[in-house]
Amino acid sequence: MSGPDLELHDPDPGLVNDDIRPVPLAERHWSVMSMASLWVGMVVCVPTYMLAGGLIDQGMNWAQAVLTVMLGNVVVLGPMILNGHPGTKYGVPFPVLARASFGINGAHVPSLMRALVACGWFGIQTWVGGSAIFQLLDVIAGADLTALADLPVLGINAAEFACFLGFWALQVLIIHRGVESIRLLESAAAPFLIVMGLALLSWAYLAADGFGPMLSTPSQFAEGGPREGEFWQVFFPSLTAMVGFWATLSLNIPDFTRYARSQRDQVLGQAIGLPTTMTLFAFIGVAVTSATTVIYGAPIWDPTLLLGKMGGGVTVVLSLFALTVATLSTNIAANVVSPANAMINVNPRKISFRIGGYVTAGLGIAIFPWKLLESTGSYIFTWLVGYSALLGPIGGILIVDYFVLRRTELDLQGLYQRTGPYRYYKGFNLAALIAFAIAVVPNVPGFLHVAGVLDSVAQIWDTIYAYAWFVGFLLGGGLYWILMKLTGFEAPAKGTTP
Repeated sequence: MSGPDLELHDPDPGLVNDDIRPVPLAERHWSVMSMASLWVGMVVCVPTYMLAGGLIDQGMNWAQAVLTVMLGNVVVLGPMILNGHPGTKYGVPFPVLARASFGINGAHVPSLMRALVACGWFGIQTWVGGSAIFQLLDVIAGADLTALADLPVLGINAAEFACFLGFWALQVLIIHRGVESIRLLESAAAPFLIVMGLALLSWAYLAADGFGPMLSTPSQFAEGGPREGEFWQVFFPSLTAMVGFWATLSLNIPDFTRYARSQRDQVLGQAIGLPTTMTLFAFIGVAVTSATTVIYGAPIWDPTLLLGKMGGGVTVVLSLFALTVATLSTNIAANVVSPANAMINVNPRKISFRIGGYVTAGLGIAIFPWKLLESTGSYIFTWLVGYSALLGPIGGILIVDYFVLRRTELDLQGLYQRTGPYRYYKGFNLAALIAFAIAVVPNVPGFLHVAGVLDSVAQIWDTIYAYAWFVGFLLGGGLYWILMKLTGFEAPAKGTTP
């Protein structure tokens, strides 16, 4: 792979440290399989398993639910690959890339917003991992630990909270190991997780003598169904939620593609790993849950609850281990690297990857993640769609800036200098900040309605909110292009710096 000179010359010491400097070619070890394994490791987790289940709960049949998941991930693969390009070409992480469009100081806005969402996801995944441990203890103790009284304020009992904190502490220990350990973790976890997923599917098929009634249950939106004619009203916000599921990584994917050996490695690795694995595990979630209706008399969507019913001994231990590996591989890669890099970007002299990881872990507790998962409605339409309304405009601005305006040509040295071409107005590119703010506004009324803050809004606002990520992405990117042109921006000549 050939490309620009990745050696920094006289960078501002307040804008660089070893964690966010450009990664030289000699230090890049991520192949196609490494990138694909990264995605397998991140995709195979309890929230992915439950995604299609949430859509069925909203009225879809299994095929509609799985296809919605697949389509959403095919859509988000586009910005994922596009934003991965500058990471591989220049070896820079997301917060540094954002300096080109938002400014040296303005880059803190998108990177810290992405970081806060990651902290929320870190908490959710930690709750899932803690729940798996709780289920194991419940089986071993032979007592109903769920019957314990809930703690005040928290809304969960002491045993649940202790398991949550135990899994949290395990991840804090792993944060010590650094970014390269993530590649090793994902590469080792990926084949194991695929085998375990297929084994679970086989168990369900054999135990239920088929996959059960759910796969033959018609959609509630079909002719004569209880919600006939309402399919599109549910499909579009659900599709937006599926895009929103990985809208986070579509921004900070440079944090990983900067370690890819070539553009081919990052493009093929992501194309192989993301949509295929998401679709497979969405189907496994639906099929296994359908089988539990036959086996146990009621659908069990949460695999952490399922493992508690599958029997004792080796089965439970192996199930727990698989869930723990799945949750660890997702959480450390998807929800620690981004906020850690964002916090490093705030003050590279004082903040390291480990410190950023510790802060992430602390915020993951503070958000009370179990509250976000109380219902599929709040999870899909409030959490997933809500943050996609914030991240969509950022993705649009990044892609328009890098591909449309700059034609993939960045001044690498300028990304690490306060007096370089990305200083803008006191370090803030007002065009990007204004475009971002305006692009978020149309989704605010719909979000407040879904979140329960407003009792009602005009139908137009709910309709716009159903397309939150798409509205934000297109509006943010379009406005940014217009504002940059109005300020006299001229694209650099190929092979030169801006």
